[in-house]
Amino acid sequence: MTDYDYDLFVIGAGSGGVRAARVAAAHGAKVAIAEEYRVGGTCVIRGCVPKKLLVYGAHFAEDLKDARRFGWNVPAQCDFSWSTLRGNVMEEVDRINGAYTQTLTSHHVEIIAARATVAGPHEVALADNRTVTAKTILVAVGAHPSIPTFPGHEHGITSNEAFHLPDVPKRILIAGAGYIANEFAGLFHQFGAHVIIVNRTQEILRGYDVSIRDRLLQISIMKGLEFRFDAAFQKIERGDNNCLTVHMSNHEPAVVDCVMFATGRSPNTRGLGLETAGAELDQHGAIVVDADNRSTCESLYAVGDVTNRVQLTPVAIREGQAFADTLYGGKPTRVDYDCIPSAVFSHPPLAGVGLTEAQAKEKLGSVRVYTSDFRPMKNVLAGRNERSLYKMVCDGETGRVVGLHMIGPDVPEILQAAAIAVKAGLTKDQFDDVVALHPTMAEELVLMK
Repeated sequence: MTDYDYDLFVIGAGSGGVRAARVAAAHGAKVAIAEEYRVGGTCVIRGCVPKKLLVYGAHFAEDLKDARRFGWNVPAQCDFSWSTLRGNVMEEVDRINGAYTQTLTSHHVEIIAARATVAGPHEVALADNRTVTAKTILVAVGAHPSIPTFPGHEHGITSNEAFHLPDVPKRILIAGAGYIANEFAGLFHQFGAHVIIVNRTQEILRGYDVSIRDRLLQISIMKGLEFRFDAAFQKIERGDNNCLTVHMSNHEPAVVDCVMFATGRSPNTRGLGLETAGAELDQHGAIVVDADNRSTCESLYAVGDVTNRVQLTPVAIREGQAFADTLYGGKPTRVDYDCIPSAVFSHPPLAGVGLTEAQAKEKLGSVRVYTSDFRPMKNVLAGRNERSLYKMVCDGETGRVVGLHMIGPDVPEILQAAAIAVKAGLTKDQFDDVVALHPTMAEELVLMK
């Protein structure tokens, strides 16, 4: 018998929370999960899933042009309907939302469609004025887009609203230069918008290998995207014609139809009541947790973006699984954060795993770097001058591959398998021992010089 209403109460039904709730229930725990919006969280509802579907749609702009070189009689002017794509994407979001809900229900997890906050080490307050108790509370509420504060910032949108725009803006200014900014910049450009990327520093995609991000910058400029670096926002003014005039340092004002902020994400801990349980937050508002996802409150745990460790959906899922297996499955598990692959679904996409060249030199000293800089076969016949770049970073003493970084068509799909080899600590010689699969782009991984 238990003195609590639930063994586990999960606040937030995103990727990490859903996985934790489902697995804990499968292990025999009595579980409830509260979600104030929709089951699925950022990834499913307003993140990676709808974004990737838009990216697929955007690729047709170039694919239709290239098709003529492959013998297809494609009209010179192809009509594009943003409302059709947007509607179909939202239908798919609804389908996945239903699938997530069904998964929880089939595992006998009670779903509470209400905002929940922490009311104590074992208490949860619900928006319907109820208070319930749980032996363990798991916070998995994710993060939200950060918006800089300056005069007129309220005229901008974030990636959340970008999926629901009534039309593709003719001119859009995107603030930031991380993966969200570059992904939306690429897809809006393909949909016909003039895109201006504004960044307060001189770098895009900080944390990725310099050679790869420089190649993306070069290709993006060649495609017609406009970049403004060392630019700090001063103010945004809305004109009589509903256009926005964006004033910034070191550059002339930009007149656009839409401003989108992609300037980072902040944990959703404000107003969550964590102080009532004594859970410590860091300087960014993230919940401080140990290697077992436990906060400074013994009965309160947290996984996913709310902990600000690695803001990636697969990481949140791994953390939720590890939490449930450890507490309820009798299988103590910790997430290994070393060598996590990541991708940017830009145009073209890039992907990387392990150490960048700069990181390897700092950590190892002796480093050997191998590259392959080539035009994909499809681009050659299409008459497209876009070049791919693959880069392998190796320990200079042992030949072990410590980093792999790529930009070009389908590289996220290619990297997933290659990341296994990097994680396993294979050497350059072992890569080269594998016979090339020809003709493919992936064969460059075993042919680098």
